[in-house]
Amino acid sequence: MAGFSLLHRGIVAPMPVALDQTRREWEQGNARLQRELRETQRPEAVRAELDAVTAALRRRVGQSFSLSELADLYTTADEWAREAVAETEPATGWPRRLATVTEAAFHLYSRGAVDYEP
Repeated sequence: MAGFSLLHRGIVAPMPVALDQTRREWEQGNARLQRELRETQRPEAVRAELDAVTAALRRRVGQSFSLSELADLYTTADEWAREAVAETEPATGWPRRLATVTEAAFHLYSRGAVDYEP
C-alpha cells in the first residue's frame, strides 16, 4: 500500500467538478471586484455592497459550513443579494456589478469553510 496517496485509499474524496468550477467563478468575481475597486470613483460604496452581501451570507450559512453547503446557497443568491445591496446606498451601476460583488463575497467567505483548501 506504500506509495498510494490518501485519495487512492479512499480517505480523501476529490472535489466535485461542479464545486471546483463554482470556486473558480468566485475567484474570478473577486478579481473583477478588485479591479472595480481600483477604478471606481466610490470604492467605499462598492465595499459597502460587498459588506451587505457578506452579512446576508453570514446570516444564511452561519460560521460553521462546508464548501458544498456554501455552493448550495450560491444557487439562490441572486434574489437575496439584490435585496441586501438595494438596502445600502449602492454606487451607480450596482445592478451590473451585483454578480461580481456576490461572487467576491462567496470567494472571501469560502475561506472560513471547514473543508477549505486553497
